[in-house]
Amino acid sequence: MTKTGNGAARRNVLLGIAAAGLVAGGALLMAPRPAEAVQSGAAAPAFQTVDAAGRTRSLAEFAGKTVVLEWTNHDCPFVKKHYETGNMQALQREITGQDVVWLSVISSAPGKQGHVTGARALELTAGRNAAPTAVLLDSSGAIGRAYGARTTPHMYVISPDRRVVYQGAIDDKPSADKATVQGARNYVREAVAAVRAGRAPAVTAAAPYGCSVKYEG
Repeated sequence: MTKTGNGAARRNVLLGIAAAGLVAGGALLMAPRPAEAVQSGAAAPAFQTVDAAGRTRSLAEFAGKTVVLEWTNHDCPFVKKHYETGNMQALQREITGQDVVWLSVISSAPGKQGHVTGARALELTAGRNAAPTAVLLDSSGAIGRAYGARTTPHMYVISPDRRVVYQGAIDDKPSADKATVQGARNYVREAVAAVRAGRAPAVTAAAPYGCSVKYEG
């Protein structure tokens, strides 16, 4: 599946994602894949950073495992949709229960929406009853830019042989409306199931939707 949403370039303060087409009611902009984004099927960029607990984490640490990357910003209405309905936490538990690694990544720069300290990230995880393997702090934006992460949420599924097998939206309901969680086609669940079955996902890329990642600069 190829990414969609090519439209006139614009900026939306609430959603903060550019070059997209409006969905009904002006609620959402769908972001096209940036040219610098890692390609589906390509090697996953290596990284090393600290997590919310102060522990140094790296992609190499999880060699031989399927890894899910979730770009997040707790103030983004699209992130809130998935957390306030319990959708993201349920998916985290389902997937980590299959011996899959789930890494939530915060790339908001200091002074930007969504930036948090490690202690605050731990509070948010506990308060929302979230269940990632770890929350990675990427305030420099190095990891986000290496992957071409554009929105929150923006999801990536990495196979045990370190290939990006899926990237893009969490599901096929590009809206901040909490009711759209019901009946949504979850691309991340599908991709993980495909990897576990030893086959390629039916959908390897879908246009990410949400708030822009609040990079420095």
